Amino acid sequence: MRRVRYSVAMSLDGYIAGPKGEADWIIMDPEIDFGALFNQFDTILVGRRTFEGMAGGGGGTMPGMKTFVFSRTLQQSDYPKLTIVAEKEKETLAALKNKPGKDIWLFGGGSLFRSLAQAGLVDSVEVAVVPVLLGGGLPLFPPPAQQVKLKLKSHKAYSKTGIVALEYAVQR
Repeated sequence: MRRVRYSVAMSLDGYIAGPKGEADWIIMDPEIDFGALFNQFDTILVGRRTFEGMAGGGGGTMPGMKTFVFSRTLQQSDYPKLTIVAEKEKETLAALKNKPGKDIWLFGGGSLFRSLAQAGLVDSVEVAVVPVLLGGGLPLFPPPAQQVKLKLKSHKAYSKTGIVALEYAVQR
């Protein structure tokens, strides 16, 4: 079965985007092989706000990946190159997990992660902690939320940038 992996950058104070949705604080570490990372996935899940932030470049899609946008306001007819999921989110994702293919990248945002994690549909949480304090913004796990237990699988510190990569399995 395919895994849903929430792979995201986070500030040291727990935010995945700044107060205005900005991500200019995210450092691209030369030691991280982003090509190899992207090659692990063939499907990407995004919430509407994250999609609207990325839609400016490439229509909100990533090359080689099927894109699913979770939104109750966007219309499928306006976005023929991707799939809009407006209802039956849990059923849609459960069916995706059972199809053959690579892992599924839960790209963002925080509210979508919270909803899917609390439904038991997220398998791992992979956080690249960036050494910056934003002081506000979109939290990794926005309230109101129920506790989700995690188990550390791996960690790596990147000395050039100070990024610390953490990988956790979601405990069921």
